[in-house]
Amino acid sequence: MTVAAVVLAAVPASALADADGTPGVRRIADAAWAGGATPVVVCSFDPDGDVAAALANAETTLVEPVDPARGPVAQIVNGIEAARRLVAETDAALVWPARLAWVDAETVTQLIEAHGEDRSAVLRPAFGGEAGFPALIPVAHLAAFAALGADRMPDELLDELEAAGVPFVVLDTGDPGTTHDVSVARADLPPYEGPPVPADAHDHEWGSALADLPDEVPPSGPPSVRVTLS
Repeated sequence: MTVAAVVLAAVPASALADADGTPGVRRIADAAWAGGATPVVVCSFDPDGDVAAALANAETTLVEPVDPARGPVAQIVNGIEAARRLVAETDAALVWPARLAWVDAETVTQLIEAHGEDRSAVLRPAFGGEAGFPALIPVAHLAAFAALGADRMPDELLDELEAAGVPFVVLDTGDPGTTHDVSVARADLPPYEGPPVPADAHDHEWGSALADLPDEVPPSGPPSVRVTLS
C-alpha cells in the first residue's frame, strides 16, 4: 500500500506563504514525508525557481500545474497522476491545499493507517467537528472524481463525490492544522489534542525527528526534482 501526498498551490505566493519562518510548502512536504506519505508531489507554477529553492533537499517532486481554466479538479487529477507515474503502486493520495501548513505528521500517519483498514473510502480529518484537509482519495475513485465540475472548489468537489455514492469517513484527528490555515499564527492555534487513543494504542514515532528540528534546519535528502507534465 502506497499513499502519496499531492500539495496544491494555485500561485507561487501560496506555496511560499510564511509558516513560522519556513515556507509553507516546505513545512507541508516535511510533515507529509515524516508521516509516511510517498511520493510527495507539489503542484505549483514556479517561474522564478523560488518554490524549487524552498523544497531543496526535500523528498519532493515539483510538478507543473495544468491550465488554471480547467479548475481545481484538473489540478488534483494532474497531481495524483504524477504521483502514479513516480510510484506505480500508489493507490491513494492525500490532497493537500498549500494554505494548510500546520498539519501534524501524526495526522498523515493516522489517515494512511485508516486507509489500510478500508481502502474504499475517502477519508477526511476533522477538528472540533469540522472536516478539513488533507483528504485521502483512493485511486479507485479517480475517474469519478475527474468527471466533476471544473468550477467546483475542493470542498465542493468532495461533497459532490460523496453525493455520487462514494463512501466517506471523517476521522477526528484532534489536529487544529487540518482546519486552520497559515492566516492563523501557529502560536494562536487551538491546542493540539491528537487522535482518540484506541485500546491497543501504539506510540508512533513518525515525525518525532521533525518535531525536534528547528524550522530553519531542513532534513537531509536528495534535491527536489522538477517534472513538467503536458
